[in-house]
Amino acid sequence: MTPAGVDRAAMDRQDPSALAELQARKLSALVALVQAKSPFYQARLAAAGIGPATPLRFPDDLPRLPFTTKADLVADQDRCPPWGSVITEPLARYTRYNHTSGTTGHPLRWIDTAESWAWAVRCWVAVYEAARVTAADRVFFAFSFGPFFGFWTAYDAAARIGAHSVPAGGMSSEQRLALVDAVRPTAVCCTPTYALRLAEVAAGLHGEGWLGSRGVRVLIVAGEPGGSIPATRERIERAWNARVIDHHGLTEVGPVSYECWEAPGFLHLNEAEFLCEVLDPETAAPVPDGSAGELVITNLGRGASPVLRYRTGDIVVRDSTPCPCGRSFRRLAGGIRSRVDDMVAIRGVNVYPAAVEAVVRRFDEVQEFRATVSSSGTLGSLAVDIEIAEGATRPGEVADRVSRALSAAIGLQVAVTPVQPGSLPRFEMKARRFVRRDG
Repeated sequence: MTPAGVDRAAMDRQDPSALAELQARKLSALVALVQAKSPFYQARLAAAGIGPATPLRFPDDLPRLPFTTKADLVADQDRCPPWGSVITEPLARYTRYNHTSGTTGHPLRWIDTAESWAWAVRCWVAVYEAARVTAADRVFFAFSFGPFFGFWTAYDAAARIGAHSVPAGGMSSEQRLALVDAVRPTAVCCTPTYALRLAEVAAGLHGEGWLGSRGVRVLIVAGEPGGSIPATRERIERAWNARVIDHHGLTEVGPVSYECWEAPGFLHLNEAEFLCEVLDPETAAPVPDGSAGELVITNLGRGASPVLRYRTGDIVVRDSTPCPCGRSFRRLAGGIRSRVDDMVAIRGVNVYPAAVEAVVRRFDEVQEFRATVSSSGTLGSLAVDIEIAEGATRPGEVADRVSRALSAAIGLQVAVTPVQPGSLPRFEMKARRFVRRDG
């Protein structure tokens, strides 16, 4: 089932010229809307020398539009609490409230009208279609919902396609596993970290292999880069005996990209609904396909809560080669590689959390880990604590192998220390395994 009037196959498979024309038309309408109704963007466009009568031709004039950052939006909400001055509709028309997780700083409040919410749900329908989730599926939502945008839009989109939705908020991991056993879902939505946590708990309760016999055929994961990290992905798929489909989005932007069944490790950008640029994080110059850059997004259909040229901080590599699935949208090779603000420099080497996870997850004996960056003058060091699975022998040898693999991968000597099973924190939402300490 798709929303009335929306032919998803046609939208996903447009030729480049037709897609560029669609994006230009939607962007022109969005700029006109914010010029007329958004005090936030009225001021920013005026500062950029763009007034209501300024002629703009897209995509050529896209670089003339100002960037937006999360810091800009937070500052706007501080000046005009609680919603800021971005919104374009009377407050009485807004029906949904969400906010960001706050993992990178101040939580950002975000509201939607019924129309802008329906647009976001439509974007999530595209995620389900690429994951081959249909009305015949039973979708299990393994998280406590809270005020988080992605959870609620995923839930509403499942209902939109006619799937049987099973919410599992407010439950322990043991209770969720009991519910999985009882209702036998065919699809699960959660973070990569929590997929691994449920597998760990299931193995402790029922033994290895139990979870993989419960009938789940696909997990849609988001919130962290783990779904596109081969070692993490392979571990989840082995534990669940199911396919992992990665997805990414942001509260302030919407559900941006999704993996298709045919091409693991690539995220299609939903270019019918988002205008996506990949720019040098320092110069803001466009980078060619195949080179790493920052993903900058304009949502083209969420006019009640708009963002123009939003600097996500996500580091990606865009790929324009044809996909076996037939979708014409460009893709992100390797998903979200890292974040601009996640990188730390240690002894002259740039280190990203995803690079550490990509190595550690290759070792089946490692149940959980935590990386600690300690600064000392201008140098600094990286240390990793690892939990060895109960029953594994010679934890010191495992630590030595992990240390050698990390050193080979990132070019640094890394101290790896085995710790007691169960001593490291577990996470349901976005994991915080990369700790920074001064001194």
